[in-house]
Amino acid sequence: MQEISHSTARCTNTASSGIVEVMTEQALPNFDDDAVAALLQETPTGLFINGAFVDSSTGTTFAVTNPSDRSTVAQVAAASLADARSALDVAVQVQDQWAATPAQERADILLAAYRLLHEHLDELAVLQSLELGRALKDSVAEVRYAAEFFRWFAGEATRITGDYRHNPAGNARIVVTRAPVGPTLAITPWNFPLAMGARKLAPALAAGCTMLIKPASKTPLTMLYLAKLMRQAGLPDGVLAVLPTDHADQVSSLLDDARLRKFTFTGSTAVGQMLAAKAANHTIATSLELGGNAPFVVFADADLDTAVEAAKVAKMRGAGQVCIAANRFIVHESVAEEFAAKITAVMEAMTVGRGTEPDTDVGPLSGDDQLETVTRLVKDAKAHGAKVHCGGDPQQLGDLAQLGPYYPPTVLSNIGDHADIAQEEIFGPVVAIYTFSDDEQAIAMANDTQFGLAAYVFSENLERALWAAEKVAAGMVAVNKGALSDPAAPFGGVKESGLGREGGLEGIDEFLETKFISLPL
Repeated sequence: MQEISHSTARCTNTASSGIVEVMTEQALPNFDDDAVAALLQETPTGLFINGAFVDSSTGTTFAVTNPSDRSTVAQVAAASLADARSALDVAVQVQDQWAATPAQERADILLAAYRLLHEHLDELAVLQSLELGRALKDSVAEVRYAAEFFRWFAGEATRITGDYRHNPAGNARIVVTRAPVGPTLAITPWNFPLAMGARKLAPALAAGCTMLIKPASKTPLTMLYLAKLMRQAGLPDGVLAVLPTDHADQVSSLLDDARLRKFTFTGSTAVGQMLAAKAANHTIATSLELGGNAPFVVFADADLDTAVEAAKVAKMRGAGQVCIAANRFIVHESVAEEFAAKITAVMEAMTVGRGTEPDTDVGPLSGDDQLETVTRLVKDAKAHGAKVHCGGDPQQLGDLAQLGPYYPPTVLSNIGDHADIAQEEIFGPVVAIYTFSDDEQAIAMANDTQFGLAAYVFSENLERALWAAEKVAAGMVAVNKGALSDPAAPFGGVKESGLGREGGLEGIDEFLETKFISLPL
């Protein structure tokens, strides 16, 4: 990429040393301006319906903007309600044929997709960093993560099971079979434009369901590129539709159509709950992955270097714009000062810059709307007496602050109980530290939220760590580590963080119905 003057900056509020490096070294794509232009030229911008990329029926488009500099990356076709209905018509028509496709054939297509994702890893990573602004190292990691869902569910496609048994009365045979639930609508978020779609699409295809995907309007290009690869992988026409739009209701209106039999959503709690209520009108099977407010609990006996290294991973992927990002750092009072000093050193060492620059650790936020939210939360915390160890003001970044919605890596402590940041999901590069004096208080603080997606626990005492992991109200808990997601493990939350599970042995269940057949004995 052509360099831009002053395109990187560091948070330099406090000088310190002893930096702990945690980012995995990996080869990054190196695209110059011509290569980027060629990539955008080969990236589809039309709706993907019935195996072809087509214009919107209304001829309308919307702009995709690179947050790194607010430049327009592409104009993408905007799906209308008529387009969405047309895609559903096709999905309904081919549903039975796809369901009847032998499991091994479905598995082979998923494995082909897995290989294609790796073959096009560089293109997909750069494309994500262009439309999302995210650091290239995070985009590369997402492509690899997304690919694993296709490999995992290729195996699960051939392992869909049933049951055969006698009833207790001894006068009947019980046969249990499982069948695809049917045409599915998936709505995916902007922060993981490839992986969130892959985590839904792979099990749906493995189960034998057709799927319509509405990607986020901020990041539609990655999913359109995946559609191109799925066609190359041999996916039959009509099994997948991709419907980008900047008017979400044009696609979500399909929830009024009883032919749709499954709805899967990742996004905000408020929107997810509203759409789930709409899906309930036709008793459409629903799975939701909603907001989080993850606690990161550091007990007095924790290895602080391990905790700090994990904190960088759990907090700073995608500039903190991750649903399972550590949100509330709940640290024992005896080690809070040392923890704050160590994590401040790590945050200060991170380079902020354009997502496509290879040295960037922290790219911009997804847009000015997200910048306003993070700025408001930090200002409110400071107004409630919070101490700023590092960052806290976008203007510290100099020219970057004018180039795009950048926010410096920030560390806060001494946060008042009534500060908004104590209850709201930050979705930005901010470490907010709270203290506790005993174990029960730590768990009470961790559970003091309506959310329950992820949690992180740090202790060198196995008994304490397992006790805390069992007591914390979250669907997923990481012990002494900052990386949590795994395609082979169930992903999902409790309370207002969602319904159902994605990934793991449980992931395919979301796309299957159970049928009981009674036979005479």
